[in-house]
Amino acid sequence: MASLAAANAEFCFNLFREMDNNHGNGNVFFSSLSLFTALALVRLGARGDCAAQIDKPGLQSQLKRALANINASHKDYELSIVNGLFAEKVFDIHKNYIECAEKLYNAKVERVDFTNDVEDTRYKINKWIENETHGKIKKVFSDGSISSSAVMVLVNAVYFKGKWKSAFTKSETLNCRFRSPKCSGKSVAMMHQERRFNLSAIQYPAMQVLELRYHGGISMYILLPEIDLSQVENKLTFRNLMDWTSPRRMKSQYVEVFLPRFKIEKNYEIKEHLRALGLSDIFDESRADLSGIASGGRLYISKLMHKSFIEVSEEGTEATAATGNNIVEKQLPESTVFRADHPFLFVIRKDDIILFSGKVSCP
Repeated sequence: MASLAAANAEFCFNLFREMDNNHGNGNVFFSSLSLFTALALVRLGARGDCAAQIDKPGLQSQLKRALANINASHKDYELSIVNGLFAEKVFDIHKNYIECAEKLYNAKVERVDFTNDVEDTRYKINKWIENETHGKIKKVFSDGSISSSAVMVLVNAVYFKGKWKSAFTKSETLNCRFRSPKCSGKSVAMMHQERRFNLSAIQYPAMQVLELRYHGGISMYILLPEIDLSQVENKLTFRNLMDWTSPRRMKSQYVEVFLPRFKIEKNYEIKEHLRALGLSDIFDESRADLSGIASGGRLYISKLMHKSFIEVSEEGTEATAATGNNIVEKQLPESTVFRADHPFLFVIRKDDIILFSGKVSCP
């Protein structure tokens, strides 16, 4: 899985920087694995230069295995990755493409009527996504957001809800000021707990990296800079992340954690961001070769929407917070303070594969 993990992370951090530059200093949250899957879906039907721009040789089978592994153990968490490819009905979609898309990526491929009934089509796509994400993700496409001249729309939605292995106790949540130019002096609900966590202190760029574990083998790593978040962003690579979170650096120690509750819901039109990363042919009517998807004319992607949702709160399985242990731990004197009261980055990872990455500028 090493090459998939590295390719996904490289794509993730390049896209992260591109999105961050274009969305000011606001919150960022997206799933590179989910988008990677959406592009793999397009790659199935891409030919020539169009395919070469997406290509990462040998990753298709790894991606299928990774997705199966992530979805297989979901009794401990909720993770829905939804991909839908909707093409104007004049195009004749190849039967084997529909079958492969469903088998490999659990994707829906459908012919629709953008030309004569775009609003009804938009409503149906939104409804389908809402059903697939158990009502968590609604209205990916707002009124009037799809043109009647649209040829093909690719929609990618992802929802995650995990339970902490070490839950935060609600009664310990306090109100604190969050220091950020985005919301200067805003009072936020700051969750608090003190126990053993894996923590590393990185000297350059100066930051703390904390691991918070979810049930199901998934972890959130929080990258909290001492001062300058942009230094951390500039150094984000797969190799650096693996180094910062390696067992050699992460030490199990008593940590007093202060982490804000936050909820981020984002709806991105990804087309321009991918163009900036050199992936342009699939969006260009004169250059796209997606003849492996359908026949009947020049097929290209009019829109690529990515909607993601995360909520970070105290909830975990209460059973793991055994009161006796808490009392013992709180009497232990030497604990390091991890106070996330200013902007930070986070990645959510299963094994070495990054599922999500984000930035909290203002909870």
